[in-house]
Amino acid sequence: MELCYQLPVLPLDRPVPKHVLSRRGAISFSSSSSLFGAPDPRQLSQRRGAISYDSSDQTALYIRMLGDVRVRSQVGFEPERRGSHPYLGVDFRTLHSRAESAGSIPARRIRRLFSFQRHLLSSRLLRGAPHLNTLHILDEDYCGQAKCMLEKVGSWNFDIFLFDRLTNGNSLVFLTFHLLNQYGLIELFQLDMVKVRRFLVLVQEDYHNQNPYHNAVHAADVTQAMHCYLREPKLAQSLTSFDILLGLLAAATHDLDHPGVNQPFLIKTNHYLAALYRNTSVLENHHWRSAVGLLRETDLFSHLPAEDSLGIERQLGSLILATDISRQNEYLSRFRTHLDENSLCLGQSSHRHFSLQMALKCADICNPCRPWELSKQWSEKVTEEFFHQGDIEKKHKLEISPLCDSEANTIASVQIGFMTYVVEPLFAEWARFSDTRLSQTMLGHLGLNKASWSAMEPEASGSSEEGESEPTRATEEPSSRALSQGSQES
Repeated sequence: MELCYQLPVLPLDRPVPKHVLSRRGAISFSSSSSLFGAPDPRQLSQRRGAISYDSSDQTALYIRMLGDVRVRSQVGFEPERRGSHPYLGVDFRTLHSRAESAGSIPARRIRRLFSFQRHLLSSRLLRGAPHLNTLHILDEDYCGQAKCMLEKVGSWNFDIFLFDRLTNGNSLVFLTFHLLNQYGLIELFQLDMVKVRRFLVLVQEDYHNQNPYHNAVHAADVTQAMHCYLREPKLAQSLTSFDILLGLLAAATHDLDHPGVNQPFLIKTNHYLAALYRNTSVLENHHWRSAVGLLRETDLFSHLPAEDSLGIERQLGSLILATDISRQNEYLSRFRTHLDENSLCLGQSSHRHFSLQMALKCADICNPCRPWELSKQWSEKVTEEFFHQGDIEKKHKLEISPLCDSEANTIASVQIGFMTYVVEPLFAEWARFSDTRLSQTMLGHLGLNKASWSAMEPEASGSSEEGESEPTRATEEPSSRALSQGSQES
């Protein structure tokens, strides 16, 4: 494998070199080249990250989120970092991993064994072997139950956990491919079947499946929810095929390469991504640019005019950046103003795009609006991720982030605060925008789930002193804002 010892300068209108893409390392364009410098070439050969870049400059910087890369200057010294805490060498590949029992076969290996048939089918296409119908390349690999589930993919009760098990951990690939085909987008935009499949496989691989919450199953769940919203009458009658394509791609990639910790953690540990994106929507920017990197790596839209491809990348970024929970009030206020003034005209492309942003925001935090059996599982997973971050912060003597202290919070208290201050206001406005049976169903589940957690809260706090409940509850509202990506948001 060819390795570059110096950072190349890549104008944005020039394609990324093949030898760079073959590394599957993350590529970032940053205006802070003097801050970061060149990484160790031995690390370059081991990276398995996405490709991230900043269009504000032309200097390429190799980074990754899956493992800790301590970027060094060209003279071999680590750059001086500002902040009160030293840079932490946290390996995001093993951050949330659990020790496997001796002699057990890793789940990833099992999925690869089950995917052998799919590999043969794809290989036949690459060799030019004849096939009956390319649009059904994946159908032969569906087991009967998974295929039956996809027939009801528009149901709000869709069990993404069961679907993921039936597809051997490939729920994001199968579900997104099915939806792209169902909407006729593959044929309409003349997308290459092999490129589509390769893109989706790379997207799924770049999610950290050891994360309890921010993993490929969450991305598949958000994509399924987005499909439900796209079928709502008000949107279905107004959105174009291009809008639908953007919505599905944004949902599938909105948390791409998520490290399992939130933005405040990256900032206070002086992580290089926080410096790269200037402490602003750090994770969302990385998700977006990682997605763009995979689009370019697979040449998914290479057959389109360059202007159209760049337009897709920009609008994809606009959707993903909207999932920043710290900007929740900004988007919610704008949405509420449109509804109060009845000024939302879906005939305008800008207003349709804004409605897509709000739909993606709803899909991203819709777990409390699912049936209790599904919602409870997501609540436990996201809280586990929070508390694990809090344990790391305790270990390194950092200030513990809100909602991440397992000694001061319970699953019930975290969920009640999140539902009250984040979910309810958003979905109340969404119900005003799209007053349908689905909207009322979501609000109904939200109320029932909140009541269920409230019933559990006295049990959880009964063993503690009564005085502890009030300070905890008082911190719920500001804590909900501080969720960043560490929350159920992105």
